[in-house]
Amino acid sequence: MYVRMPLDRIGAAIGPNGEIKKEIERRTSTKLTFDSETGCVKIEAGEDPLGALKAENVLKAIARGFSSQRAFRLLDDDQLLEILDITDFAGNSERAISRLKGRVIGEQGKARETIEHLTDTYISIYGKTVAAIGSAEQLAVAREAIEMLLSGREHSTVFKFLEKKRREGKRISQQL
Repeated sequence: MYVRMPLDRIGAAIGPNGEIKKEIERRTSTKLTFDSETGCVKIEAGEDPLGALKAENVLKAIARGFSSQRAFRLLDDDQLLEILDITDFAGNSERAISRLKGRVIGEQGKARETIEHLTDTYISIYGKTVAAIGSAEQLAVAREAIEMLLSGREHSTVFKFLEKKRREGKRISQQL
């Protein structure tokens, strides 16, 4: 199994003295081989083939700009990685992509932080993508909020939507 990473993210996946690489290998029972010239990472499965899939997800998350600590959340069985392509909303116009990235980030990172807080997800904006880590339910709400922003909806409208979804989620969990 192989994963291609941006060259500027290889160091984040290896870590100082190879610590992150060793931690991924230890926690997933895999062997990772990095090619720092091409950005290609070879994943060799150990006893558990599911470990290779988890290692792949962790590496993809790091490649999309997440810190290793946030990416390690993907080692939990209920956590998923979702990647949205900004070019689906902006085409290939660098100016439009930059503007939409700014909308998702918000002034001083406030929009991204608010979405993370209200959905209990982690969000990273990197290159031409917006990536999120969370449970399936959390990702559904976060994805909808991000798509609303990318489609041009007002931040206040998106935040009201997130507050409503959070209240609904609390009400459902109290009934259980």
